[in-house]
Amino acid sequence: MAITVFIADDQAMVRQGFGALLGAQPDISVIGDAPDGRSAVSEVKRLRPDVVLMDVRMPEMNGLDAARNILTAGLEPPVRVLMLTTFDIDDYVYEALTLGASGFMLKDAPAEELVRAVRVVADGEALLAPTVTRRLIADVTSRRSNGRRKPVALGSLTPREREVLELIARGLSNTEIAEQLFVAEQTVKTHVGKVLAKLNLRDRAQAVVLAYESGLVTPG
Repeated sequence: MAITVFIADDQAMVRQGFGALLGAQPDISVIGDAPDGRSAVSEVKRLRPDVVLMDVRMPEMNGLDAARNILTAGLEPPVRVLMLTTFDIDDYVYEALTLGASGFMLKDAPAEELVRAVRVVADGEALLAPTVTRRLIADVTSRRSNGRRKPVALGSLTPREREVLELIARGLSNTEIAEQLFVAEQTVKTHVGKVLAKLNLRDRAQAVVLAYESGLVTPG
């Protein structure tokens, strides 16, 4: 079945351009769009897409508030939100991840990265992290976390689970983690599930934030 996508952005050219790009993919279907956060929330709750591309800055309701509304609505199956951002609003990236957004995408990224981002998020990987994006996450979490303190819950992780958490925080996918650890991808999925459960985390995006804030992983 095709991955269903909804696009929320106040610029018509962005909505049309992203829509045309994604709609041309054989495994992706764009089922709607909205020019502001308020209508985006209403339409997403009605259409239940797999992935929402959500711009941060929009009229009526900004993208962060719209994402919060969608992510706390208890929709089943859950809708994954991929935030669209630019370098001049780095602080919003951190807030989006802590809200439970599945990741973020730089609006000037190459077309193939946007397509890959949608597929990655829809597949549950939850965080797109090319090199520049990993640096951005590291910088934001470093500046926003005052006095890192390792949560007691980290002590509940096995050495292998801590290793997996570190690799997640560095932006590796399950496939890449499996290759690095010389284990099966299904084994990695099992480890990831245990990490999220033990740390009471919603998804990989929140795992990245925790890893940096706790000091388990440091920027650089």
